Amino acid sequence: MKEITYFPSINNIKRAADTIKKVSAVTPLGQSLRLSENFEANIFLKREDLQQVRSYKIRGAYNKISSLTQEEAQNGVVCASAGNHAQGVALSCKLLKIKGTIYMPTPTPNQKIEQVKMFGGDFINIKLEGDTFDDANNAAAEECTALGKSFIHPFNDEKVIEGQGTVGLEILEQATEPIDYVFIAVGGGGLASGLSTVFKELSPNTKIIGVEPEGAPSMTTSIKNNKNTEIQNIEKFVDGAAVKRVGDLTFAICKENLHAMITVPEGKVCETILELYNKDAIVVEPAGALSISALDFYAEEIKGKNVVCVVSGSNNDITRTAEIKERALLYANLKHYFIVKFPQRAGALKEFVVEILGPDDDITHFQYAKKTNRENGSAVVGIVLKSAKDLEPLITKMKERNFFGDYLNDKPDLFQFLV
Repeated sequence: MKEITYFPSINNIKRAADTIKKVSAVTPLGQSLRLSENFEANIFLKREDLQQVRSYKIRGAYNKISSLTQEEAQNGVVCASAGNHAQGVALSCKLLKIKGTIYMPTPTPNQKIEQVKMFGGDFINIKLEGDTFDDANNAAAEECTALGKSFIHPFNDEKVIEGQGTVGLEILEQATEPIDYVFIAVGGGGLASGLSTVFKELSPNTKIIGVEPEGAPSMTTSIKNNKNTEIQNIEKFVDGAAVKRVGDLTFAICKENLHAMITVPEGKVCETILELYNKDAIVVEPAGALSISALDFYAEEIKGKNVVCVVSGSNNDITRTAEIKERALLYANLKHYFIVKFPQRAGALKEFVVEILGPDDDITHFQYAKKTNRENGSAVVGIVLKSAKDLEPLITKMKERNFFGDYLNDKPDLFQFLV
């Protein structure tokens, strides 16, 4: 493979800042008193979720599309995205009066499609193609080749990287004290590449920590292998940061610039989403919660330090709330699923509820199976505990009274089949 020699320059990033200043908000950098107290540090949130398109993606998209020649602009642009990049491209097309085609996978929620339509208006055409992002991306590439249109990549592009790097410039302009750490979500790596370049030049003592979801550690794996490595099977829950392969450009930059990469369990991300909503009235998407989710894993290292977490976006789908709560409870070891064997006699269910469950335990799932024999019938039961330490006493009581059939949380294949 050809060696990557491009590294963004600070001057190009400053030019990008000038290009996008009329369309990209200078988002707040504010201290979180709750997080600062919890971690005994000065924790600041860079609120890219407050952009007009509710993510930082407008920065790179607008900088890239603005750089097109007159002929390229007349031919139009194409992108593939089911989320924030699509909205950034759509708004950029409308503002620059350039025709754009946006390919989205067929299962894309209607809410996201309508958002893209709203931002792009008459300047964009949405095409639903295939079942996955890869299907949509392939179709977008084919149109570019056939019609000579410009492809607007979500991260593996010099102008996109330089546009995203303006987040770093703003942080340094807004900070009143030297910054010790910046935590930043990594999907394809565009934001991390641009921001880390700024800090390497202007604040070299700051440690930049890239954060990926545990189920999609593409950058982590690539840096470990010292080559850009595609992951075949990824967990797509943190959709804004779940990519099979990072960019060749972004890999080369992040490998040189990042102090470390960390992966965070999806359940921890869900905990963070709920805490931000319930305690701070901040709505974030899963990728937007990644940087804050990483703080627990650096709790000792960041004590007394000045820390910035980039909140990358807030395009959360409200229909995912039940799943987010479920994942958070499972991660906290508070929700547990069992196969419970109920004796086929009157009062068995009452005995289970009154004498086996604790006073604060709550049944949240109950699915009775078909009776298997004359003595016993089984049910899949989901129980939320008040405290994680209540699990072992519960299992002991179930076994003593012959209600215990099986524990499902640590059996992922059976869990997915039954729950």
